[in-house]
Amino acid sequence: MVDDKEKNMKCLTFFLMLPETVKNRSKKSSKKTNTGSSSSSSSSSGSSSSISKLSPVCYEIITLKTKKKKMAADIFPRKKPANSSSTSVQQYHQQNLSNNNLIPAPNWQGLYPTIRERNAVMFNNDLMADVHFVVGPPGGTQRLPGHKYVLAVGSSVFHAMFYGELAEDKDEIRIPDVEPAAFLAMLKYIYCDEIDLAADTVLATLYAAKKYIVPHLARACVNFLETSLSAKNACVLLSQSCLFEEPDLTQRCWEVIDAQAELALKSEGFCDIDFQTLESILRRETLNAKEIVVFEAALNWAEVECQRQDLALSIENKRKVLGKALYLIRIPTMALDDFANGAAQSGVLTLNETNDIFLWYTAAKKPELQFVSKARKGLVPQRCHRFQSCAYRSNQWRYRGRCDSIQFAVDKRVFIAGFGLYGSSCGSAEYSAKIELKRQGVVLGQNLSKYFSDGSSNTFPVWFEYPVQIEPDTFYTASVILDGNELSYFGQEGMTEVQCGKVTVQFQCSSDSTNGTGVQGGQIPELIFYA
Repeated sequence: MVDDKEKNMKCLTFFLMLPETVKNRSKKSSKKTNTGSSSSSSSSSGSSSSISKLSPVCYEIITLKTKKKKMAADIFPRKKPANSSSTSVQQYHQQNLSNNNLIPAPNWQGLYPTIRERNAVMFNNDLMADVHFVVGPPGGTQRLPGHKYVLAVGSSVFHAMFYGELAEDKDEIRIPDVEPAAFLAMLKYIYCDEIDLAADTVLATLYAAKKYIVPHLARACVNFLETSLSAKNACVLLSQSCLFEEPDLTQRCWEVIDAQAELALKSEGFCDIDFQTLESILRRETLNAKEIVVFEAALNWAEVECQRQDLALSIENKRKVLGKALYLIRIPTMALDDFANGAAQSGVLTLNETNDIFLWYTAAKKPELQFVSKARKGLVPQRCHRFQSCAYRSNQWRYRGRCDSIQFAVDKRVFIAGFGLYGSSCGSAEYSAKIELKRQGVVLGQNLSKYFSDGSSNTFPVWFEYPVQIEPDTFYTASVILDGNELSYFGQEGMTEVQCGKVTVQFQCSSDSTNGTGVQGGQIPELIFYA
């Protein structure tokens, strides 16, 4: 476990040539004589070794000021491997991933029509290998074969290593800061022109691709992370995107964290972020969360940080690891009940701080506070209205436990916060609404709540407990079951496509609708979302 200073600094690596310990060559020769004949490749290697006057050298990769690299295990869906153009090549891939180093059949070159397929046979294969890599930290290393020409064609770093001005003829290169599985994924791309990413190694693979300047593989890793981004992993990926200097991924992380702030702050991944990322989240003006949730999340992070630093789990140590970040929590903006029953009794605040905040709530002359006293702006919800007019009739729109439903799709990622619904056409009335959002039959969000209708033709918002993330170019089903006054307003002259800001929304009828709602008319006139 690295300390806080280490994990807040970026990784810098350089190659340092160190001589390998010179062993007693007379003993080595004697040992070879006693063991008898070996393979031709081994004999050749031994012969060249005995002829050489110089001791062999190997590359050591020294890692300075490393920041801890997080794994993405258990938070992304695993992707299937890309299909190979040849079944035989795919079989070699599976064999070579285990480093079986099987020797191909005689005239194996004639079995594969393209250079890509022939190169793929060499992937993780000792056949004709002229360099080996010892990859992984001490105690978890794996020795992997390589072919200098193929590697140099795929990476400018490998080209400089093997053919540059300072290149050295060496047999082994040590790489302690890259995980073996990630290094294999990079080699598979270089040898086979295939990108095979997995949830538990994608961050490590991105690190390897960045280190050896394999930009297309790095871009694929970022795309994988973006498509797998959710509230559960957004905070961890925010931290890592800053480490890897990926501004597009950073922006996507902020979009998720802002819109689904409470889910992100309550996730396990939030406790794994570094102190710098914690400060940036606590400073966030557009964080869409109650301040008591922010406060509780900070305390959870402090508890885990105490464990990382081997500190006793005490109130004093929690406050110590939070440091000045504690004052970024906008405690004075909490509801009074939240403060009195939560923050005031947490023990983290001093007695003077607690008293001053109570006075800030109640006194006409408010004391000066170290805490930020201005509420966060949060996000402004957008409303997509799909009807051009509305109406009411003496026999419509009735509710008898039947479902009003519509399908929609967007062209950009958005977060559905709720629906706008019509109310009573016969004076003020209260409605009970069960709203639901599904994708291919799977419920993504639902809530049961009430709203008051004042008898006007306005729409009335009904919210989900948490905003629901909506991916582009996929149809989702929005449904509501209303219970209340028998008659209400309903929409008409519906549109199949609506432009709302920078988001285009398409609508189509849903088979779940049993109360008459469709594209042309009915209920659910509005989608309320963050973008």
